[in-house]
Amino acid sequence: MTSSQRESDREFDIVLYGATGFAGKLTAQYLATAGTGARIALAGRSLVKVRDVRDTLGPQAQSWPLIEADAAQPSTLADMAARTRVVITTVGPYTKYGLPLVQACVAAGTDYADLTGETLFIRDSAEQFHKQAVDTGSRIVHSCGFDSVPSDITVYALHDRVSKDGAGELGETNLVLRSFAGGVSGGTVASMVEFMRTAAENPQHRSDLEDPYTLSTDRGAEPELGHQSDNPWRRGREIAPELDGIWTGAFAMAAPNSRIVRRSNALLDWAYGRSFRYAEQMSMGSSVVAPVAAALDTAVSVGMFGLGTRYINKVPTGLLERVLPKPGTGPSERTREKGHYRAETYTTTTTGARYRATIAQQGDPGYKATAVLLGECGLALALDRDKLSDLRGVLTPAAAMGDALLSRLPAAGVTLETARLS
Repeated sequence: MTSSQRESDREFDIVLYGATGFAGKLTAQYLATAGTGARIALAGRSLVKVRDVRDTLGPQAQSWPLIEADAAQPSTLADMAARTRVVITTVGPYTKYGLPLVQACVAAGTDYADLTGETLFIRDSAEQFHKQAVDTGSRIVHSCGFDSVPSDITVYALHDRVSKDGAGELGETNLVLRSFAGGVSGGTVASMVEFMRTAAENPQHRSDLEDPYTLSTDRGAEPELGHQSDNPWRRGREIAPELDGIWTGAFAMAAPNSRIVRRSNALLDWAYGRSFRYAEQMSMGSSVVAPVAAALDTAVSVGMFGLGTRYINKVPTGLLERVLPKPGTGPSERTREKGHYRAETYTTTTTGARYRATIAQQGDPGYKATAVLLGECGLALALDRDKLSDLRGVLTPAAAMGDALLSRLPAAGVTLETARLS
């Protein structure tokens, strides 16, 4: 049976799995107000809790069917995946709960989108299921939220603009997070702890995390460009003249984001270029204390990750549970509404031309903004089939649906612009 034949008798366009979690509820709310006419169902371990969520979504969602599915019961995941074109999942930590659902979607030839920033989970997903997903026609798309759509799509947008201008290939490329305001949820903290636990269990895992190309489709084919820091500390003018006067420090999600971007380049047959180098950093402003703040930010980020991946398993689980936010909790509505982000990605091409891509969005980056990004990725996979790439397998947002997202995101309130600077 071909992929198109499998799709023709699917009951749903999208099933949202994990609808009762903090991020899941926000994604359900977004889908309920998107007005797309998509056939949507909600899924989770408890039908009672899923129904309670649906009851909060307004009249447009009251006809959405409910599905009982549990990662501990693979047969329920298989049944769910077989009924829909796309599964959107917010159920984490993905390292702990994610692979059974990936397996179910691959087996059913169903597309999949998640919110993970867990590099080792993505590596395991690719190693175990990429080839099978290619064979079944499934698109398994990881990192469809604030991690890592802004990073991935701005580089893709630069590639698209540079290619149309005939200005060569991408060379030195840097994302700078210019502004950011938001909170953190218990689910995000749980994912971070599980991620560090996994890295702490095996020195090879830590080594894999230090490899800038650990998510590449072909590690041996990657160019040797020397050290590529995930935690650069430097003056803005070292990145671009337009940033003269500011200092930049470490961005907490630079490591997972940069590996997604590099995987996109490999999946696209190194279309960005063989001399493409990529890094991410966060603006610390231009005050007299900015260089000190940038240095401290970088030192703390490096130190916390290093200590966490070595010693977290020595901390009693009960102590962590007492001091960390509980799963299912998250920022207040006021924080979610007042949150925002703005990022600029600069590149210099192989012909010496300079470009900038800007992405900005209102709403807490990890929650309200992420719900929009994840929802739009799911809708793109389900409804924009003619704009998707021909690639199948374990993919990235840009490699799977770059053109579709370039069209969709501005219409969803996401500012996304490119400009030639010189």
